Amino acid sequence: MIAGRLSPRDMARRVAHDIPDGSYVNLGIGLPTSVADVVPPDREIVYHSENGILGMGPAPASGTEDPELINAGKQPVTLLPGGAYFHHTDAFVMMRGGHLDITVLGAFQVSARGDLANWATDEASMPPAVGGAMDLAVGARRILVMTTHTTRDGRPKIVASCTYPLTAARVVHRIYTDLAVLDVEPDGLVVREMAPGLTAAQLREVTAAELRFGDDVAILQPA
Repeated sequence: MIAGRLSPRDMARRVAHDIPDGSYVNLGIGLPTSVADVVPPDREIVYHSENGILGMGPAPASGTEDPELINAGKQPVTLLPGGAYFHHTDAFVMMRGGHLDITVLGAFQVSARGDLANWATDEASMPPAVGGAMDLAVGARRILVMTTHTTRDGRPKIVASCTYPLTAARVVHRIYTDLAVLDVEPDGLVVREMAPGLTAAQLREVTAAELRFGDDVAILQPA
């Protein structure tokens, strides 16, 4: 058991720290949706959802949900002043047209060269569901992955080559896990931050890809 893992909310805070003010952002289903709840109040981020929303706010307080206002993961959301909802065709035009600055996606696997697999596994309990992931992965200007470093049974998600069907090849720029922040560079993965108390040897043990460590690896903590 590795100590020092970040909680999902702390992971979201770390991702949010790297999203510049004024960005147009899509948050994938699962862990990434929590990023909208922890962005600093002095930062204006315009959130997009592929089911046809631009200008989403944080999750509504319990009891105030609007059943007709949901994101692509069918979770209730709020709409900020100036926000709008529209046909999902227009939402996909925004994605495919390169109008999104950043997308934050979950992953089943990410390879050392930035390949992304996040829509299908070999587990019967998890039916395939690609949704808009392939469009986001090739349409947004910067692709960030937010995921746990390993599966629940300890298998690495960061691998030399993906064994699951690819969503897109060579698209991921940065990976945020509960143990580390890694950049995908032309010659492989570079560790930029590690969880408190974690050693390089421990990180290598739970990673199925070769790792290089930056000159000044920082401590991974909520921003």
